[in-house]
Order: sequence, then structure tokens, then C-alpha cells
Amino acid sequence: MLVKTFGSAVYGVEAITIIVEVNVTEGLHTFIVGLPDNAVKESVQRVESAIKTNGFYMPRTKLIVNLAPAGIRKSGAAFDLPIALGVLAATDQMPGSSRLNEYIIMGELGLDGSLHSIKGALPMAIQARREGFKGLILPRQNAREATIVNGLPVFSFSHIRDVMGFFRGGCVDAPTEANGSPAIAAFGEDLDFDDVKGQEYIKRALEIAAAGGHNTLLIGAPGAGKTMLAKRMPTILPPLSLPEALETTKIHSVAGKLPDDSALITRRPFRSPHHTVSGNALVGGGSIPQPGEISLAHNGVLFLDELPEFSRSVLEVIRQPMEDGKVTISRARVSVDFPANFMLLAAMNPCPCGYYNHPDKECSCLPGAVQKYLNKISGPLLDRIDLHVEVVPVPYEHLSAAGGGESSSVIRERVIAARQWQRRRYKKLVSNAQISSKMIKEFCRIDAAGEGLLRNAMERLHLSARAYDRILKVARTIADLAAEEHIKPGHLAEAIQYRCLDREAWGNQ
Repeated sequence: MLVKTFGSAVYGVEAITIIVEVNVTEGLHTFIVGLPDNAVKESVQRVESAIKTNGFYMPRTKLIVNLAPAGIRKSGAAFDLPIALGVLAATDQMPGSSRLNEYIIMGELGLDGSLHSIKGALPMAIQARREGFKGLILPRQNAREATIVNGLPVFSFSHIRDVMGFFRGGCVDAPTEANGSPAIAAFGEDLDFDDVKGQEYIKRALEIAAAGGHNTLLIGAPGAGKTMLAKRMPTILPPLSLPEALETTKIHSVAGKLPDDSALITRRPFRSPHHTVSGNALVGGGSIPQPGEISLAHNGVLFLDELPEFSRSVLEVIRQPMEDGKVTISRARVSVDFPANFMLLAAMNPCPCGYYNHPDKECSCLPGAVQKYLNKISGPLLDRIDLHVEVVPVPYEHLSAAGGGESSSVIRERVIAARQWQRRRYKKLVSNAQISSKMIKEFCRIDAAGEGLLRNAMERLHLSARAYDRILKVARTIADLAAEEHIKPGHLAEAIQYRCLDREAWGNQ
């Protein structure tokens, strides 16, 4: 007897509906066809154990399971449940099996028939609604994630017996509701800028970076507070819009990074990979491509601490995603795109000993060592970083002073207001950091006084040509924070301060 059920496979951040055909005929042996990986092939053992443990029988005749389309590779254990239900229906052990083709069914089986969580429930739910299925059946742990999708009944169960009861009609549960707070715990819940003593100049630079979406490099001595300040960046970023939250949640769902019983991510992600990370871990990869760190940082912050310690080849792979806002991973049979629209935040020491330009300590590096250390970071990568900010240690009187500075919530309000200026100006969700050279000419015009100031700065500070556009973009953001329609000389003067590594004299001992 031939039975069809429907499952789903995730490629990139999108799902594809898979037809699971089960046929029991005369003969011997069990075959799973349709480009299954080892985890799918092993489902035969899990399915047989789950069926026998719950008082049913596994057919000893020829059993063929076809996963169509056959040209798409199938991976993971999430096909266990539709295969098991197909086997039970094909052997007349499951009343109500005529309704199997009305639902997308996915779930990993334990040997006792219990259901374990799966990856990618959110894109599966989106695809099920798009194709008009009556509902989605999946493990209880994935329920809240799938109920983010409106207009699709989600039925969640903890055991295969409960699923069979649902189709039998004797145990019909209402669709699962996403009760409680929809947001999962986000990075930095207990962090705030009012904990930071001093460093007003750095706080201002990070506020500008957040307001314009600018990539930023913090450079300073060990213990100056670079990492502490960077970790507080997510607390001043504007909240995710609904489309951004859905896209971010899809990526984390596909990567299996959502905790069980979690729902929509509502705060911007903050990813901080160690400097030993490989290129594949950073951009994503694998035989079945999975998102890497830069995709997990989509709509949020990618923080690279100790930037020169990263392999140069690893750093170079992020250059194209920084420009394109996506990562394309190609394999022999499949090519997938992962979103990668992130803000790069990096930190580094100024030299190998860490004390170049320190106000109190002498740099012990050999001549030329500072420039050699900086050369670990390529010019094209530095070209994509808008703000270079020197971080100096905090004096004792600031550390011992009572009270802190502004709270993150106060700074965030100014950031949100600046982003609203940009949204009105560009008529779409584009930040100042993303505007093209043509848009710079249109929206970053400066008067004669500003032209003179910028020309003087370029000549006297020996700024490189690549600094010109960056200064104008940052000045545009500073003007937005001040609610000014036009860029003034004061805005330009502040923006010029944030290009320390472009100065020819910097790093030359």
C-alpha cells in the first residue's frame, strides 16, 4: 500500500516542501531513496524502535521510502515522524490516515516514540502557510517558534501516540498558542552605559556608529575598556522591526540556536567569535550549508576582539558580505544565500606590547613593529570601517567618581530619532553607512566653509583619499543626531576626529 505524507527541508533560510512516499510491497529489505544523508538513513532504526515500543508492528516485507524531489539532498533526523506515520498508515495500523496529506509533519523520534526538537521550524511554518496546508505538526519544543506565523494552525505533541490520537480523532488538541513573552533572552540584558565611568568620547563615537550603522574600530591599550564598551553596543541600537525580527529568528532557527520553547527574537544579536575561528565558521558552510557567525549577526553586531590576531585569510572573507549584505555558499548540488547585513565592531591593541600612544607607559616595541602590527589588517578591510577611535585609559578621579553617565535608554532614544531622519530621507530602511557614492553627492552636501575645513584637514593631517567619503557619511549621521538638515562645519570637524588610522603619521615611530 502506498501512502503520502508531507515534510519540509530547509535550504539557506527558506523551506522546501518534501513529499514523503511510503510503499509496502512484497519482498525484503528497507530502502530510503531521494538523496538522504546518514541521519535520514538511520531513521529506519529509530522508527522501528518507536513503532514496536508502542505496541505496533514493523512490516517484514519490502519497504520503500521516497523523499521527493529526489534531486535535493535531505539531511537530519526531522523526517522520522512523517516516515513513521507513513509506515503505520501503509500497514493499516492508523485510523484517520486519509488526513495525513493535509499537514506538514516533522519531528525527530526517540526510541520510545518521544518527539525531540528540530531545526528550522519557523521557515517550515512560513512555507506551509504559503502552500495552503491546514496546519503544521511538530514537537512541543518548537511550538512557540512556529506560532509566530499568523494564519497557520500549529499542533505540537510530545509523543507519537499523541500524534496518532490527533489523526484518530480521539485526542484533538487546539492549535498551540504562543503564551507569555514572545522574546527570548537577549545578549546584554544586564549591561548599561551608565555603568561606564568616564570614556565620554568613546560613548559618543559608539552612539554615532549606532545611529548611522557605521562599522567601527576601537584601538587602545589593554585594560582601557574596549571590550566593556563594545559589549554595551546592543543596548543603544534601535529595536528590530517585525520584518527584521522574523528574518533574524529564521536564521537562528535554521542554525539551531533558538532555545526550546522560544519565539521571536526582538533584540539585535551580538556575536563575538574567538580569534581562532575558521573562515567556514565565520561565513558558513558544510555539505548542507549552514549559516556562520556573520549571518547570525544579521541585523545586529559582529564583534571581533583582538582584530590582528584573526587569520588574515579569515578577515578577508568578510569583505564581500560587508558590501553585499549577504553570503552566497555554493556546493556541487546546491547554492544558497544567507543574509549578512551586520555592523562590524572591532577592537585591537595599537602595537604588540599594547602601549603605543599610551599617556603614561612607554612602548617597548622595536622600530617598525607598530606599522607591521597594523599591516596585519588589510587596507581594503580598513576602507570599509567608518570610525577609527582611540581608547585611552580612564584616570583614577573618573573611576572613583560617584555615579555614571547617561543610561543606554537615553542614548537609544537619540539613536532612534536619527534613524527616523534617515528613513524619511531615503524612503526606505537604509542607514547612512549604506549609501552609495551617488547618494553621498546628493545628501551629504557641504557649504564653502565645510569644503575649506575638509580640504585643510586632508592636507594637514595627510588623510588618505578613502577617508573622504567616510568622513562625509559620519558627518551626515552627526547632523542627524543634532536634528539638522544640512551638514555644518562642526559636524565635519567631529567626523574628522574618527579617522586616526588614515593619518600618515599614525604608527610611524
